[in-house]
Amino acid sequence: MLTRIITAVVGISVAITVLFLHKTVVLPIAIAVVIGIMLFELVRTVKLEKCMPILVSAEICGISLPLIYYNYRSYNIISIITFGITLLCSFAIFVTWLNKHKEIQYSQVFFVLACMILVPRAMSTIILIEILSTHSVFFIVMGLCGAWIADSGAYFTGVAIGKHKLCPEISPKKTIEGFVGGIISTAVVFVASFFVYNNFITENPLGLTIIQYILVALAGMVCAVIGTVGDLSASIVKRQIGFKDYGKIMPGHGGFMDRFDSVLFVLPAFYVFILMTGLIGGNSFLYYKF
Repeated sequence: MLTRIITAVVGISVAITVLFLHKTVVLPIAIAVVIGIMLFELVRTVKLEKCMPILVSAEICGISLPLIYYNYRSYNIISIITFGITLLCSFAIFVTWLNKHKEIQYSQVFFVLACMILVPRAMSTIILIEILSTHSVFFIVMGLCGAWIADSGAYFTGVAIGKHKLCPEISPKKTIEGFVGGIISTAVVFVASFFVYNNFITENPLGLTIIQYILVALAGMVCAVIGTVGDLSASIVKRQIGFKDYGKIMPGHGGFMDRFDSVLFVLPAFYVFILMTGLIGGNSFLYYKF
């Protein structure tokens, strides 16, 4: 328990520092580091971490994305660069597969290809939020909390009144009561956070209406459901491969994938929410194409 607490304190301290410097290159570099570690952990699950051409290709494709988003504002330029890098990295992976087809299975290759597209795209949503909104820090925190609040709410509710298993073969500790508790707690925290931020913290109020507060509650509920799906999906991978944790970089918590698995689904969903409700401001529909 002490190890978990120390790791959490260190992690929160680093996160606060990065958010404090969110208008600098520190933010995309930090996201690139997180993406790089997550991709390494995922490539490791299919035992390809020692195949350098595949590992390096996946890492280049992933790490480059937040830096590209940060340095360019033109949709066309970003599309051309990201498409070119993804194509070249994918080509390198296929060439490696052809050369080592007796050692590498198609399931390993396509797992890596899927991860090197999903992980960078999802995590780089943070850069899009930073670019487009004057309330970026608040929205980034809420996007992350959309996953983590649900997990905490589900845990405490499950411990208190959980009786019926949600997915016993995938995650034995999750209960239906905990799942519902996570949904409700996320909705409540979302509404309370938006209310406090809008009325007592920001100098540029969001001007939320009753309808928008209802939408905020619904967004929290949807994020909780989506986050649970992400968490269970990552658990399936670990269970089928035989891993307890994706990594050991965070003592007591496992790897970055163990902490950010649900975030991969929640962040993009939350980003779409603040776009569609007009909360993010700016030229939102330019970036909605992503």
